[in-house]
Amino acid sequence: MRVEIQILGGFSVALDGVSVAPALWRRDRAAALVKLLAVMPSHRMHREQVMDLFWPEADSEVAGAALRKAVHFARKALGQNELLSTSGDTIALAPNADLVIDAEIFEAAANAALRQPTPEVCGAAADHYRGTLLPDDLYTDWLDAPRAGLAQKHLDLLRAGKLWQRLIAADPSDEPAQCAMMQAALDGGNRAEAIRLFNQLRQSLKMEIGLGPSAQAIAIYEKALAIPAVDPVSQTDRIRASLAWGLLHLNSGDFDKARNIAEETRDLAMAAGLVREVGEASALMGLCAQMQGRWKAVFQSEFIAWARKAPDKVSQVFDGHLCLAEFCLCNAKGHQEIGASAQELLSVAEGAGSLPGKGLALLILGEVALFSGQMRDAERLLTEAEALLTKADANSGRVLALERLAEIALSGGRNWQARRLIARAEGIAATSWLSPHLLIRLKGLSVRAASSRDKALAVIHEGDRLLALHSYGCQPCSIGFRVASASALAAMGALDQVDRRLDEAERIAAMWHGGPWVAAVWEARGIQRRAESNDARAVSAFEEAASRYASLGRPTDETRCRAQMAASSLGA
Repeated sequence: MRVEIQILGGFSVALDGVSVAPALWRRDRAAALVKLLAVMPSHRMHREQVMDLFWPEADSEVAGAALRKAVHFARKALGQNELLSTSGDTIALAPNADLVIDAEIFEAAANAALRQPTPEVCGAAADHYRGTLLPDDLYTDWLDAPRAGLAQKHLDLLRAGKLWQRLIAADPSDEPAQCAMMQAALDGGNRAEAIRLFNQLRQSLKMEIGLGPSAQAIAIYEKALAIPAVDPVSQTDRIRASLAWGLLHLNSGDFDKARNIAEETRDLAMAAGLVREVGEASALMGLCAQMQGRWKAVFQSEFIAWARKAPDKVSQVFDGHLCLAEFCLCNAKGHQEIGASAQELLSVAEGAGSLPGKGLALLILGEVALFSGQMRDAERLLTEAEALLTKADANSGRVLALERLAEIALSGGRNWQARRLIARAEGIAATSWLSPHLLIRLKGLSVRAASSRDKALAVIHEGDRLLALHSYGCQPCSIGFRVASASALAAMGALDQVDRRLDEAERIAAMWHGGPWVAAVWEARGIQRRAESNDARAVSAFEEAASRYASLGRPTDETRCRAQMAASSLGA
């Protein structure tokens, strides 16, 4: 019998050319067992090794029973017992069959090609790489090393064959490949292509969070801009070059120079009507201020100045400060301080007649009321903010208002209303240049609002895909999704996917000194421990979360954690 298993770009099994129906793999551990054996070089493992990987905290009797059940359902899916052999203490995959695994075909072709690399040979070998190893299992620890190894071999092939276009498609942030392509375009007299490639690179590096092209890439870009041509260089291209240099100065620690470039560039972008570049220049200014420990003062002075001199432009400036403003609301000292500042911003915006300014000030005040447990005030302020921001066409602020209104609906048990608000927000967020930040925030809420287990899992997979797609995206904006997905998976019993998600959330929370983020991780740890039937540790985690929320002035969150603590105490 010929057994063909796909593990690159997805998972499927075919027996003599007939595919095993995906529905037969619904037993997670049955599919995981086949995947594990397919990834292992010998396609066999000692049963104790499998038990340690899948049920590390269970005693041998419980783990053994779980393994026997996984073997049973895997054999049922495969339709033949001999395709999963359990001889002695060893479990083997299709030991007497013609076993064909796509990852092995790719590796053999890649190794041969790398010994004598040519574009043709490397390209043919790379064709066997159909995608990431088991992409639906991104949070499975034992797949990390083989997944990274296969992905790296794919990139090595493309580099060895100088297949720059394919390399850029696989990794848009690969600067050597981008620079090679840009230089080749210049050498061929194609200035427009060199400019296009630079803009593709800067987009992949997510300039709005402080990552930008290298000096080499900028230098090639500026050569392209300097070439005489029938079509003149646009102001947009010059502004983008300036922003890239500003980021280089930021990353080298020359904050004053970076800030000066940002100020000059933003004025040019404002005059040219370039909304995204206005936001990026504002973000660069905000990052400089954050590095120097004076972001709040800079944001307040910026808000006031623009509300007075250009009332309709405030939202463009705010877009660049969005992540930092949300970070300030979630800092380790709580949200009250920025709430007091927002009152002043509201007065200034009203006095200046700035519609977006008033909407943004009300948004911040609504968020402060929400965190303080004042739900009626929060709903009123956020509803008014959303209406004003809609009139002002200030989409990023509007998405945030809808997100917070959905949180209020969730807290009141109105999940159906939350889902409607999230759907509206997602439609608006998709049109924003800040969509990678906004959409992942909304995915966290969607997990919490999901009407069924399957729908929650679908949202989690989509959120994972977004994080993989925007690997250089904003980490603070992703923390809500990471915590919500970990909590949901723990409650479903998918405990093997929880630790990695919470470890990453914990790392981000510590890095950004996020008070409520740290508390949220503790709460999720409580849900995890409860799912593990470790009620004593669950009580401790919920108590830690509740205490942290209390110190931050978040009574609703504190009350929820204390209720969970009480429920867990009954089983402890």
